[in-house]
Amino acid sequence: MYFESSTKGRNYFTRVVAFIKEEIEPVEAAYWAEVAANCPGGAWSQWKVPHILEDLKAKARSQGLWNMFLPDETLGAGLPIQDYALIAEQMGRSLLAPTVFNCNAPDTGNMEVLWRYGSDEQKLRWLMPLLAGEIRSVFCMTEPQVASSDATNMQATAIVEDGQVVLNGRKWWASGIGDPNAKVVIFMAHTPDASKDRHHQHSMVLVPLDTPGVKIERMLPVFGEYDAPHGHGEISFTNVHVPIDNFIGGPGMGFEIAQGRLGPGRIHHCMRCIGAAEKALEMTIDRGMQRSAFGKPLLSLGGNRERVADARIAIDQARLLTLYAAWKMDKLGTFAAMTEISAIKVVAPNVLQQVVDMAIQLHGGAGLSHDAPLTAFFAQARSLRLADGPDEVHKGVIAKVEIAKRGFSKSSAGVKGASK
Repeated sequence: MYFESSTKGRNYFTRVVAFIKEEIEPVEAAYWAEVAANCPGGAWSQWKVPHILEDLKAKARSQGLWNMFLPDETLGAGLPIQDYALIAEQMGRSLLAPTVFNCNAPDTGNMEVLWRYGSDEQKLRWLMPLLAGEIRSVFCMTEPQVASSDATNMQATAIVEDGQVVLNGRKWWASGIGDPNAKVVIFMAHTPDASKDRHHQHSMVLVPLDTPGVKIERMLPVFGEYDAPHGHGEISFTNVHVPIDNFIGGPGMGFEIAQGRLGPGRIHHCMRCIGAAEKALEMTIDRGMQRSAFGKPLLSLGGNRERVADARIAIDQARLLTLYAAWKMDKLGTFAAMTEISAIKVVAPNVLQQVVDMAIQLHGGAGLSHDAPLTAFFAQARSLRLADGPDEVHKGVIAKVEIAKRGFSKSSAGVKGASK
C-alpha cells in the first residue's frame, strides 16, 4: 500500500490549499453573514445565493480547480479516488469550499450517476449544466413514513403507464432542494416486477423540479438551522408524469446505481469530516493557549492536553483507514472495499463529533455561536451518522462479512449451535 499522491494529485492539492487560504478564507465570514441576512428561516422561496460565491466559482474554474472529484480526464480532473481524498480533506476545513470547486454533495454523486449510467440525451440535458456549475441537483431517497435504514421499505413508486413513468410518493431530507439553482431531482422509487429479485425492484428517475405534481412541502432544520441557501426539504410527488427515457439505466437498476454512487461519495464525506476535525483541533489549541483561567492556559486545565492527544490519535487513525478504503477502491473496485467503506462511514463522523465537542467546550459560549464554525461542523458530524446509512447498518455490513470469512452462511446466522 502506498498512500502518497501522484505528481498530478500533489499539484492539485497544493493549488487547492493555496486557493482556500488566499481566496475563500478571507471572504467566508462575509458570505455567511450575507446568507443570514438574505435567507429568512425556512422561507426557501426567498433564499438568495450571495454573489461572492459566483465570483469564487469563476476564479476556481479559471484555474482548473473544478470537478476534481470526477475520474475523467476530459470532464473532470481525472484523479484516482485516493488522490482526490486528500484534496477533499482540505475542502472539509471550510463550509464553503466544496461548493466553490463544484465538488459539493449531492451534485457530485448525481453527476457520477449520470456520467456512469446516463444516456447521451440525459448527459447533454443535465450532466453538462451540472459540470458547468450552471444548475444544482437533488437526490430523493429517504422517506418519512418508513424506516429508511432498510431501503427496500421504500413506498414511493415509479410505474410505467402508456409509455410514461408515473411517480407517486413523499421524500424528505432532500438536500439542496432550497437552492434557487436546483433544477432536477433524482427520484428513487419502487418499480414492482415479479420476474426480478428484491434488489431489482427499484429505479432512479430524473424529474425536473418544475414538473406538475412536484411540490416542496417544507424545509427541515438541523438543530434549528436551515442550512441556507442549500437546505434540506420534504417533497411530495403526486401523479407526476415524465418520459420513460427519464429512467437512469432502465427500470429496476436503482440499487445497483446507488451502490456505485454511494461508494466514492462516502470517501468524500469522510475525508471532509477529517478536514473539519483538523480545523476544530487547530482552533482548540489556539483558543486553549491564548486564553487563561486560574492562572494557567485553558489547555493546561482539566485534562485538556490528554484530550488533544486523543484527538490527534483518532484523526490520524480515521485518515489512514479512509485512505486505505480509497486505495482499495482504486485497485480492486467499490464492491471489494465494502467493509472498509462501511468502516470509515462509522469512524470519520464519530471522530469529527468527538473532536468538535471538545472544541466547543474549550471555546465556551463562543463555541455555541456563529462566531465559529463549530456548531455547523457538529451538525455535519451528527447528520452523517445517519445519512447514507446509519452507523448500525454499516456495522451490520462489517459483521456480516466477518462472519462469512469464518465460513458461516447467512442462513446459519443466529441459529444456536450452528457451525461451519
